Amino acid sequence: MCGIVGIVAKKRVNQTLYDALTVLQHRGQDAAGIATCEGERLYQRKDNGLVREVFRTKHMLKLDGTMGIGHIRYPTAGRASSTEAQPFYVNSPFGITLAHNGNLINSKQLMRDVFRDDRRHINTESDSEILLNVFAHELMKLGKLRIDENDVFKAVSGVHKRCQGGYAAIAMIVGYGVVAFRDPFGIRPVCFGYRDSEDGREYMVASESVALDALGFELVRDLEPGEAIFIDTDSEIHTRQCAENPVYAPCIFEYVYLARPDSIIDDVSVYKARLRMGERLADRILEAWPDHDIDVVIPIPDTSRTAALPLSYKLGVKYREGFIKNRYIGRTFIMPGQKERERSVRHKLNAIDLEFEGKNVLLVDDSIVRGTTSAQIIQMARDAGARRVYFASAAPPVRYQNVYGIDMPVVGELIAHNRTEEQVAATIGADRLFYQTVDDLIDAVRKGNPRLREFDTSCFTGDYVTGDVTSDYLEQIALARNDAAKELELAAGEPT
Repeated sequence: MCGIVGIVAKKRVNQTLYDALTVLQHRGQDAAGIATCEGERLYQRKDNGLVREVFRTKHMLKLDGTMGIGHIRYPTAGRASSTEAQPFYVNSPFGITLAHNGNLINSKQLMRDVFRDDRRHINTESDSEILLNVFAHELMKLGKLRIDENDVFKAVSGVHKRCQGGYAAIAMIVGYGVVAFRDPFGIRPVCFGYRDSEDGREYMVASESVALDALGFELVRDLEPGEAIFIDTDSEIHTRQCAENPVYAPCIFEYVYLARPDSIIDDVSVYKARLRMGERLADRILEAWPDHDIDVVIPIPDTSRTAALPLSYKLGVKYREGFIKNRYIGRTFIMPGQKERERSVRHKLNAIDLEFEGKNVLLVDDSIVRGTTSAQIIQMARDAGARRVYFASAAPPVRYQNVYGIDMPVVGELIAHNRTEEQVAATIGADRLFYQTVDDLIDAVRKGNPRLREFDTSCFTGDYVTGDVTSDYLEQIALARNDAAKELELAAGEPT
């Protein structure tokens, strides 16, 4: 889960890129980067940290150009280091920078192919650098000194044939324009829009529509699975389907947690989808426990608020804000390493005792992944005086690894894997636990766009939509990306 943005305009785009990245900051807190182009010259700044930490006035002044791309990094693979901050750059052909959201499941094979067959060197452990080199090679093998949109689309078609997994990418070709493309299953999101200014029409491509909304761009639509969009330096727009057999199967976890509620993804309002999740979860609670003794519904801020409101209304129970969030602590789900997540929970939330004391409390969260946060919050509720603490998840049990760009790498670290609901409740310390069903979650999202017949629900069901995820691959990423491995990387610091 990363954030990507690209802009082509008639005036400098550095500030607009910066502003868009701040809006997308929820998609990653590890690193940030911007690359811009003026004529035949490329300018770049990237480093570890939040957007406001990476870019100072002295950096912004050097980012000249009327087109550019930006990236927010959340490390699902590779190291949490500045060497893997994006965009990545290759000088041949033409000079190309690329920003990527997702994960390639055949990256090891691609790395060998890129070195042996394409004669290209990969300098990091990032699959994003591999994706860039695959795209660059597909463009170079056309053998042209000058290219047009048809050549760019041919290169994207070559990428789709070679790359497996979930990916949304934006690349800037020096002197030509910005191209964005989405994997043939549409797993990771990307949309585009425009705004008219005194200097002419400007185009933006971004992971979420909220980046467009916040900066006055009109959302046109999401890219279709396998589709590419090319915006040339004259702000002329070209689109084409570049995959042979595209299938619409977006990641349903975007609607549960990853995206901002004010975004629209694949014509579905994330906010409305979460409202429906709350309603369906209330139905499940009433069906299983019609004579419940819940006194108050309290959301775990911030993502679960939208679902908790209609849930409390349908249960006929008061809704209260029982936790105050420190907004200067990042999202614990996307922090690298279990120790870092554990330290952050107590620093992030503080209970209001009067909302808990002597009450039977239903806590609502968007999901339960490792269970660490849930267990600590339940204990906080008890410490604040709650008589009983019930827990409800707007998502089904997370039982399997996600391989398409979300940090759920090891089934042994997922609290619901090989456990019943009762066992999970006992493990996190809840008096009773309620999960959303997979069918109700799908229905809650699909109601916003009936055209979406399929979703990637692999973290709930273990069914991987690309159909090429092997048990060997799952074992490989479990060894490379478990929390113990991350702790070793964090302890080691910057690679030498």
